[in-house]
Amino acid sequence: MSNRRDFLKQAAASAGVMFTGCHLLKQQAHAQTPAPVRRPVMVGGRRVTTIDVHAHVIVPEAEAMMGIKTPTGDASVIEGTMAADRFHRMDEWRTDMQALSIRPIWYKLERDLAAKVNKLQNETLARLCAQYPERFVAFASVALQYPEMAAEQLEEGVRKYNLRGAAVTGQINGEELSARKFDPFWKKAEELDCLIFMHPAGIPELDKRLAGGGYLSNVIGYPVETTIFLSHLIFDGTLDRFPGLKICAAHAGGYLPSYAGRSDYGCVRTPSACTGAKKHASEYLRQLYFDSIIFTPEGLRHLVAECGASQIMLGTDYPFPWSTTTVDQVFQTPGLSDADRRAILGENAARLLKIKV
Repeated sequence: MSNRRDFLKQAAASAGVMFTGCHLLKQQAHAQTPAPVRRPVMVGGRRVTTIDVHAHVIVPEAEAMMGIKTPTGDASVIEGTMAADRFHRMDEWRTDMQALSIRPIWYKLERDLAAKVNKLQNETLARLCAQYPERFVAFASVALQYPEMAAEQLEEGVRKYNLRGAAVTGQINGEELSARKFDPFWKKAEELDCLIFMHPAGIPELDKRLAGGGYLSNVIGYPVETTIFLSHLIFDGTLDRFPGLKICAAHAGGYLPSYAGRSDYGCVRTPSACTGAKKHASEYLRQLYFDSIIFTPEGLRHLVAECGASQIMLGTDYPFPWSTTTVDQVFQTPGLSDADRRAILGENAARLLKIKV
């Protein structure tokens, strides 16, 4: 198609064909179950559109191209009754909109297959958002193992498909995203003024250490990966080369916001290790963005104190039940003004994702 408008017109027209299901009995049962009342979130007498920046989705057809069989009934799929189930849960959690992302699992694919997989995913997400414009926006999928192609996919995603940025992980086949080879991607993201959502995928080198009880590969490994990712962007100069970048880190930024003071002091102790950064590490916290998945009101209060309410957005990790009371947590957090609450609940995301509310 020649342009984004043509694509979205066709997407809206064909959306009803795409999302179908054969689970008739489940549909009938769901239809007989009263949906929760969609309760508007009010702050200081003003209605707030709540926007969840951290919500997962998968495209089974794309996974099949990669040799992956999607389990029947996987809640990350949005089709048929599963779309209704998602909206039911969103209403229950009081989230009006989700910014959908697909966690990258295609970084080892060869070029042609990576191009096909990501094109299919981006077209599917565009159709989904066109079908449910009041409920979804989405991040593009990009093949960062080929940085120049990833930059092109990002531009196509934003300009043609109306996607709002891209989703990435913390490293690409063992390489840090602060490496100069990835600069074409960061340059394009800055040029497009779009949000890059970073979600960790694990640190293979730590698999042995994190094995055993406690689900440590996720509970510890994911925040560690995020901390490493952000720290490299700081100390390798990426955030200085591209000061207009807008990056949102999942899981409240890992450990960096709470421990940036140690990074600052590390540069006092060893100045030669910090020549790549133009500012103290803690100063970059006001240049980065974070979701609110930090579990307690006190944790969110501290995150605001370190980073500022202007840098934080709701995150639920849907459909994974990590944070089912995200909206309530914002209201329970001490010290927030009404303006702070409105910012975290939706205004920051609306601005960054270019959502008209």
